[in-house]
Amino acid sequence: GLNILASNIEDDPGNTTRFLIIGKQDPSVTGEDITSFVATAHRNQPGALFTLLKPLADAQIDMTRIESRPVRGSPVPDYYFFIDFGGHSSDDKVRAVLDQVRANAAFFKILGSYPKAVM
Repeated sequence: GLNILASNIEDDPGNTTRFLIIGKQDPSVTGEDITSFVATAHRNQPGALFTLLKPLADAQIDMTRIESRPVRGSPVPDYYFFIDFGGHSSDDKVRAVLDQVRANAAFFKILGSYPKAVM
């Protein structure tokens, strides 16, 4: 029911926009879920991102998105990695993988699990 102010304003027709609904509820498992987390590696060195993400590969969990953003105010180049993958954080296999990623990370936060969008 919102008014569209402008259409087709992208510079690349393949672009997509993500809209998030933030709340305190934890959506239940649907079987078609995505989990998002943010993490930083221990140091910006060769292989640091590989070490961080290796548990996902070892468990054959499909990473669907990764974005990096610089950590502001860091004395050395450091990056937040925002990562989405298939699965729900309440699943035992996913929980074990997230625990391994957490152990390899300098900073780690689960942003949530939610039903996969239908496009």
